[in-house]
Amino acid sequence: MSTPNIGIAIAAPSGRPLDIDAYLQGVQRLRQQGFLVHDYYDDDKKFQRFGGTDEDRLAQLNAAAADPAVQVVVALRGSYGMSRLLPAIDFRKMADSGKLFSGYSDFTAFQMPLLKQTGRISFGGPMMCDDFIRPEPVAYTLKQFWDCLRGPLHTVRGAVAQGGADNPLVDVNGKLWGGNLAMMVSLLGTPYFQALEQGICFIEDISEHPYRIERMVLQLFYAGALDGQRALVLGDFSGYKLTPMDNGYDFEAMLAYLRSRLPIPVLSGLPFGHVKERATLPYGGMAHLVSDERGFELTISDYPTL
Repeated sequence: MSTPNIGIAIAAPSGRPLDIDAYLQGVQRLRQQGFLVHDYYDDDKKFQRFGGTDEDRLAQLNAAAADPAVQVVVALRGSYGMSRLLPAIDFRKMADSGKLFSGYSDFTAFQMPLLKQTGRISFGGPMMCDDFIRPEPVAYTLKQFWDCLRGPLHTVRGAVAQGGADNPLVDVNGKLWGGNLAMMVSLLGTPYFQALEQGICFIEDISEHPYRIERMVLQLFYAGALDGQRALVLGDFSGYKLTPMDNGYDFEAMLAYLRSRLPIPVLSGLPFGHVKERATLPYGGMAHLVSDERGFELTISDYPTL
């Protein structure tokens, strides 16, 4: 894509890069592509597993939001750390900056209170690591991102349902919300959690066994977070290992149980999560979800663009 004068800020509110050389090469590659990159991460200030102390990481986020030459703020990576910053983040300042914030996984803990406190929509989308540092970029992931940011409409297609069972037939509208399942559950019961009324909820996670996925979804259900939802859409859930103890209890069995237990349609096959080919999802955008025997199509509108 053409990238004249698009300013990208990189901040590390959570984890640090695992390979600093690959990270720096990725930053340079973006600059060579014509982006104006403002890198607020300082590897000399890395702390434990984090991209700096809590104070340093908050300062990175604030500086990125305040930079007038920046249109897009990309989280360096997920892992863990956003939860520590929540009481200190000025979400009104983040919203008023007009920046388009992108990330997923741990970044869910930023997106939900941002929308709750200010109504500002952000993006479940690429992070610097690993999306922008791969020697061979993933065309689908980057095209999804830039197509989405251009707007005014964005379409995501899900063709193959994880779990092997056909998706239910739906034709529903609602605001899109959700994110990383473990992060959502970690916010449940706190001032930072918000379930959007009559929304379309999407979830994903990595290295969570099917029984833990079921348990967390049931926790959302029992807490009332899924009341009135138009649909629950499952993204990628991989990285777990089954054992003889499971005795036939696998992802498909878990999915079948949720479909029998929840009073809302449960779809799977959303290309979103800890995978190379990842869709971009405007968090809080208005979505239209239509499914048939071949898969489903999610069309999102009413979100900020470049």
